[in-house]
Amino acid sequence: MSRNVTVGLDGTPESRAAAEWAAREARLRGVPLTLGHAWEPVSEPLAQAALLEAGTWLGRSERGGTGTAPAADWGSIAREAAEGLRLRHPAVDVTVAHVSGRPADVLVDAAKDADLLVLGSRRTSGLAEFLVGSVGTAVIARTDTPVVLVRAGEQAADEHVEDPAGIPSAATAYRPVVLGVDTRSPGGAVLAFAFEEAARRGTALRAVHGWKLPSYFAYGLPAAPGLDAELGRRDAAALAEVLRPWREKYPDVPVTEESRAGGAAGHLVDAAGDASLVVVGRRIRRGRLGAHIGSVTHAVLHHATAPVAVVAHD
Repeated sequence: MSRNVTVGLDGTPESRAAAEWAAREARLRGVPLTLGHAWEPVSEPLAQAALLEAGTWLGRSERGGTGTAPAADWGSIAREAAEGLRLRHPAVDVTVAHVSGRPADVLVDAAKDADLLVLGSRRTSGLAEFLVGSVGTAVIARTDTPVVLVRAGEQAADEHVEDPAGIPSAATAYRPVVLGVDTRSPGGAVLAFAFEEAARRGTALRAVHGWKLPSYFAYGLPAAPGLDAELGRRDAAALAEVLRPWREKYPDVPVTEESRAGGAAGHLVDAAGDASLVVVGRRIRRGRLGAHIGSVTHAVLHHATAPVAVVAHD
């Protein structure tokens, strides 16, 4: 595997935000950045139609870092994006890859040769809700490479704490990295990724675990005396045990453990409001059921305001 960060680019605001984030991540990792675009070729009759006039986008434009455009248009978009990134991130080696094929297939293939794949997501309403397009969803479900989704409008200052005057600034310390922990199946790859990202940023790790409420809550039955507290202590102990070896491996990363009653997705979305990055896992399924993202990860992808990293694990 060649060491690089790859980002899907189609000229949309969300893909440009993703490219900026990917460049910052490539600098932190000390690896090159590849701007990738998948272009689906069209038949000769369609190519001669008025739809293909210069400067016109073709067909559907898949949100999530890919799109369909005439090759000449893509060349100018790529050159402009690459030149801008080189100016703003001079320490990063930026290259361009233009590949013909179905966007999801091209990105899945590109991810095989990357340390990290970065895609964009767009806001769907005035609320904290974002759209992960069909291409992004397919890629996340089909690749074992970590994938980061970045919302349109994401800026470097958003990942940092405010300065003493209360003004967002990229010169201050990073906000914490938030990690969603499933104590029943924690996934070593997920934990390793989160601790590494926190270490790169010189920031703290906020480990969040949600545990299920007893069934009597659903039926409005009286709570068993002391049971809730005991369940809370038990789950907190399980979370501490999962994190213990990683604390020892990364002694310089401050860790906050949060074991809370209720759905994990809601707790993670809340924590994302003060995070530089949210890390969640996806179980690798190779059986008849096929690829699956998972309900918690799906909810976090669509509602978290911070960039979200999805890490596949067995």
